[in-house]
Amino acid sequence: MHSGPGAQPWDSLLDTEAAVAFTQELVRLRTVHDGHPVHAGHAGHAGETAGAAGVEQPAAELVSALFARFGWEHTVTEVAPGRPNVVAVVEGGGGPGPTLMFEGHTDVVTEGDPDDWSVDPYGAEIRDGRMWGRGTADMKSGVASMIYGVRALQQAGPFPGRIVLGVMADEEGMMLGAKAFAASPLAGEVDGVIVCEPEGYEVCTSARGGIRLRLDLAGVMAHGAMPQEGRSPIAAGARIVEALAATQEWAVLRYGTHPHAGSVTVTPTVLLGGDPEQLNVIPAHGVVGVDVRTVPGADHAELTARVRESAEEAAAAFGVSVSLTVVDDRPAIEIPEDHPVVTGLVAGHTHVHGEAPAFGAVPGTTDGTILTRDAGLPTVVYGPGGKWIAHQKDEFVEVREIGEYARVYAAAAHHFLTSGGEA
Repeated sequence: MHSGPGAQPWDSLLDTEAAVAFTQELVRLRTVHDGHPVHAGHAGHAGETAGAAGVEQPAAELVSALFARFGWEHTVTEVAPGRPNVVAVVEGGGGPGPTLMFEGHTDVVTEGDPDDWSVDPYGAEIRDGRMWGRGTADMKSGVASMIYGVRALQQAGPFPGRIVLGVMADEEGMMLGAKAFAASPLAGEVDGVIVCEPEGYEVCTSARGGIRLRLDLAGVMAHGAMPQEGRSPIAAGARIVEALAATQEWAVLRYGTHPHAGSVTVTPTVLLGGDPEQLNVIPAHGVVGVDVRTVPGADHAELTARVRESAEEAAAAFGVSVSLTVVDDRPAIEIPEDHPVVTGLVAGHTHVHGEAPAFGAVPGTTDGTILTRDAGLPTVVYGPGGKWIAHQKDEFVEVREIGEYARVYAAAAHHFLTSGGEA
């Protein structure tokens, strides 16, 4: 980290140690929505319990208690049983001005087999300058950084406008938390959003879209020794997988390559059919799952229709019918680099690091996708942690980044709010 020019009062007021400790407290909570209540600690660590009924509840309580200690007005709203959003509004006290939102989530994906990890997945151990554990990067460090960055800015003195801190549930699932906030009256008052997901110092002005498709295949059951009597969804599924590769080639030509988001990908993720205990039976039914990732400008309806046509044509050769279901549809989003929330973030990064950041794209979707789609909110993504570390074993965040990003957030908010939300 470089010492940016002109240190500001919030720089010295930032409680970095508290931000790091709060990150550890969050990481030690197993906020996984997988239906399996599990003690948060492994390898003898004394953690909390968060299961299917609670999920984000323990983390929400921790965030709510911190907001209360800071004297911040906030609401705790369940979007599903045991799955609360915690939303604070911090008034600047410096007169009217725009409203800036920082956003993060408290749920994490499963750790998988803990034995695959070289550290306790929920130990939040600090070693070699890194904090290790599930959610360290994605994205409990981002939640801590945004909270303590705003706290330092508030302590530095009045600022115009106000800041909304949205700590959401269910980002790793169907994004119920973001959908609930987008439908709230407060969302209509937000002028810009910084989503604090891990992006490795990149200011991500675009995010790829996602279409999750399920193809249900219906054939005819038969004896494995008499394949002529059946119509195999397994053979049809294999041919569909081949056809999807051609569909991806078509999409790349059709929609081109985005400078940051790359090209459309069409990826088979599920191929199911048959029973391992009945190896002599051709099944009647099968499933192909497809994860389509899109770029700004891609037509989702056209892409979905193309997948349907490709699958039906491939399956027809085997006498198998196909039924397509759109499980989820999230658009690719993009914000201009000269939008005030982007220029504010660039100014904040430059203040802390002494040089302008690189621009990039989010490889997947974030809550920002929903906030843009459902509420029309201008959204940019920038947060602590490596861009490609999320959902992997031995997840970590560099400890120094927690303080760095908190300083950037404070500076970005100051720039955005004092400029009246203008570039």
